[in-house]
Amino acid sequence: MVSNETAENAGAVPQRAQGLLFDDDLPDLDVATGYRGPTACRAAGITYRQLDYWARTGLVEPSIRPATGSGTQRLYSFRDILVLKVVKRLLDTGVSLQQIRTAVSHLRERGVDDLAQITLMSDGASVYECTSADEVIDLVQGGQGVFGIAVGRVWREVEGSLAELPTERVEEDGETPSAPQDELALRRQARSAG
Repeated sequence: MVSNETAENAGAVPQRAQGLLFDDDLPDLDVATGYRGPTACRAAGITYRQLDYWARTGLVEPSIRPATGSGTQRLYSFRDILVLKVVKRLLDTGVSLQQIRTAVSHLRERGVDDLAQITLMSDGASVYECTSADEVIDLVQGGQGVFGIAVGRVWREVEGSLAELPTERVEEDGETPSAPQDELALRRQARSAG
């Protein structure tokens, strides 16, 4: 379960007023750019089977365009891929999928800017949210945190991976602009029209 125990115990300082672990500027996100499943898998370092399972079970669903039936392409946002990569890292540390689901639901409540400014710490059983260097130190000194994920650093890794991968633009009406089709797609289209 994601918790902010240090901040809650201190009680005096509101969470948003705490010091930031990442105070450099992060770029604005283009909300009209999406990434298809295979691209999301490559950027997050997961298999397509994991991506499909996580989408079907609601762990990380594509926020730009969900699958609406056979043949539709899911489109994942940058933020979705960032969360996918964080989930992968948590799984790699041995955190249970149940705990990850709790952590992801907590992360969904945050805006992208807030997300990039936290460090997730885990002891293999629970996930803790830290928004300041003091919280990280308190957690490690208390013997709870043994693995940390600096989400701002993961942000940059995903950004670097996606820079080399194909994107897809979505128009304001939610439709993808018609893209050039390959010869096979054009033949199928002609056959179904004629």
